[in-house]
Amino acid sequence: MVERSQKEVWKLTPWLMIALLLGNFVLMAYDAKTASQERVIRVWTQAIANFVQSPVTTITSSVTGYFESFVKLRSAQTENDALKQRVQELEVEVQQKEELAKENESLKALLELKNESKYKILPAQIIGRDPSLWFDSAIINRGSLDGVKLNMPIVNNGGLIGRVIAVSPITAQINLITKEKSGMGGVIGELGISNALGVVSGNGKREMLEMGYIPGTIEVQVGEMVYTTGQDGIYPSGLKIGEVVEVKPGSATVTQQIFIKPNAKLYTMEEVAVLLYEPPLTPEYEKTLPNAPKDDKKKK
Repeated sequence: MVERSQKEVWKLTPWLMIALLLGNFVLMAYDAKTASQERVIRVWTQAIANFVQSPVTTITSSVTGYFESFVKLRSAQTENDALKQRVQELEVEVQQKEELAKENESLKALLELKNESKYKILPAQIIGRDPSLWFDSAIINRGSLDGVKLNMPIVNNGGLIGRVIAVSPITAQINLITKEKSGMGGVIGELGISNALGVVSGNGKREMLEMGYIPGTIEVQVGEMVYTTGQDGIYPSGLKIGEVVEVKPGSATVTQQIFIKPNAKLYTMEEVAVLLYEPPLTPEYEKTLPNAPKDDKKKK
């Protein structure tokens, strides 16, 4: 029994040595200190803890950073939407101010026209156009209640636009001078001095007029201005019609073909004016002429 016990002790001896060494190592490590007077075991424990804590901290920081970035992105998107809305509001305000400035300039021009004209001026606005007539007809917001009558001229600061062809109590329809087969007496240059008298009419081309009946012997230059003569019984004399842009010369027996660009911007206008003008009554002696128009009388 004793011999057997000794054998068992010898078998346990290596393990006891290892246990004693480990215990000694632990005691030495616990008692050992670093240069900074900190115990080595504490340093090792902190190192192991840092090794485990570092990945956890990294993951936690990444998750936190992701959510913070998401919140900031949503906040930036909200601010961006607000800025876009503000930009749109500012663009609308600028556009409204530009429109008001244009309207103000147009009204100033009409006021100057009213002050300079010897006839009464009634400001009006274009409120509609008739596309079936290729925009050679328009509607204004003035009618018979404002004193508008048939054939009254329509003008703006650029010159003659057209005439009234239909009247209702609150609106009126006008034909532009570019309307095909429209006609008016015109003179190239100053009335009373120039001999270049003829008839100005629309030729079916937008923003272009044609003048006929000018003898080929009369010199006409591109750039000369054309005015109304007042001999058509509709328009007063001296209204600006447009500028000569092309001349096809004639001869002693063939009249010239003259093309005129209207001075007024007929297809972009918004503010116009009705010239409250009525032609003078036809003298009695003219009524006796063979071709004079007869007054319509009801037969009894």
